[in-house]
Amino acid sequence: MTLHSRDAGQAAGRARGRMVERLRGQGITDERVLAAMMQVPRHKFVDEGLAYSAYDDTALPIGYQQTISQPLVVARMIEILRAGRELGRTLEVGAGCGYQAAVLSFLATEVYAVERIRPLLDVARENLRPLRLPNVRLKCADGSLGLPEAAPFDTIIVAAAAPNVPSSLKTQLASGGRLMMPLGAADQRLVMVERQGNVFKESRHEAVRFVPLLTGTE
Repeated sequence: MTLHSRDAGQAAGRARGRMVERLRGQGITDERVLAAMMQVPRHKFVDEGLAYSAYDDTALPIGYQQTISQPLVVARMIEILRAGRELGRTLEVGAGCGYQAAVLSFLATEVYAVERIRPLLDVARENLRPLRLPNVRLKCADGSLGLPEAAPFDTIIVAAAAPNVPSSLKTQLASGGRLMMPLGAADQRLVMVERQGNVFKESRHEAVRFVPLLTGTE
């Protein structure tokens, strides 16, 4: 490792530490979520030209009209899903650049991350490769259909907004499982669905802004 790369790595580590402290100040109390976010080098998941903004509390473009979610939203969604339980077998819909899958890998037993845009999935694969995360599996698929061959899931997290929760995702949720996704168009809110048998209970949380959940693959 060169002196320059070591210095850059130390600077990124300090920036990551400041991000985690900011998240704590913004109300994130789950120490395991904070520890997971401290583990993942977010600057490696964005274009080099945006690396200086990687630890700001903002969404950033990752190409293909997609974004990497702001750290607070990532932390909050996972914290709500984890409250009083473990994530277990987890489906992520909308893998994007792979960042959230990396964070989830430190908290879930298995992570199945699907992305409908094949070139973006290739980017996620390259971003994740150096981290050598054995419990993350990536697939190019229409996320609105879930991943029936790997269901049921204890946790489903969706990084795109829809008017309603797709029925296919609800059916792939294990009993006792939780699903979190943004619902709405101009006015979006995080909604968590909890399944008990054939009963689905919804709770509404913060206002957010996500790209729309699209069907098909490309």
